Amino acid sequence: MASGMGRQGVHWNLPGFTVDGLKNFACVTMLIQNIGIAIVENGLIHLDQYTQEELSAAMEADSHLMVLAGVGSVMQIIGGLAVPIFAFLLVEGFLHTSDYAAYLRRMLLFAVLSEIPYDLACSGRLMDWSSQNALMAMSVCLLMLYFLRMAKPKDDGSGKKSGRFWSVLIQLLIVACAVFWVSLLRAGYGFCLVLLTAVFYLLHDRNGLKIILGAVISLLYVVGPFAFYGIGFYTGERKDRLPKYAYYIFYPAHLLVLGVILLLLKS
Repeated sequence: MASGMGRQGVHWNLPGFTVDGLKNFACVTMLIQNIGIAIVENGLIHLDQYTQEELSAAMEADSHLMVLAGVGSVMQIIGGLAVPIFAFLLVEGFLHTSDYAAYLRRMLLFAVLSEIPYDLACSGRLMDWSSQNALMAMSVCLLMLYFLRMAKPKDDGSGKKSGRFWSVLIQLLIVACAVFWVSLLRAGYGFCLVLLTAVFYLLHDRNGLKIILGAVISLLYVVGPFAFYGIGFYTGERKDRLPKYAYYIFYPAHLLVLGVILLLLKS
């Protein structure tokens, strides 16, 4: 818990968020979003069968369809809370991992394993190249962090950073390359996730600026800035109530379940 001093010497406590707490919150909000996509939009509304004009006309004629569309939209918006937290935890993991190569291999492995479940949940097909899962974007972000660390300006021994201009220029090019790759892959959360990851890493020790810039970027997901409440009161405490692999397994597992439900609804 974060503590502070109120008026007349009264102590008050602010809730602190552990690594586990942030992970659980991000997983729950992502689950809500994916239920909205797979079950509500694809399974009940059959969104892929409508153009925008046809959907608007159908909702005007069917109030039940309008309610479903509203529920699906709200669930999508709620999922935006997960994006800043995933970016923040990715940077924290990168900074504290003792084995970067193993971290990257694990992320890539589960990105590949998640692709078919992701396609099932999003389109009801085993293979769909129109978009890729969010772990693909996180893998690109991990690679970006590795090269950003390499491009950091060096201390010349006098306390000053040498080659700062060129270092900043190279770092901007690295971020631009990451944006290019997630756009090419059409990876979930891609553009916003890359920018947030870069901000959290490059401004890691400048907490105020990091939160302000991050919150502005997170406006792409409407409610994204509200996630910074948890990030702002992050304690760094790791209780490990669940093994780390549980969170990796959760991603393809919940997508697979949603994909199967979607197939049953379409059959």
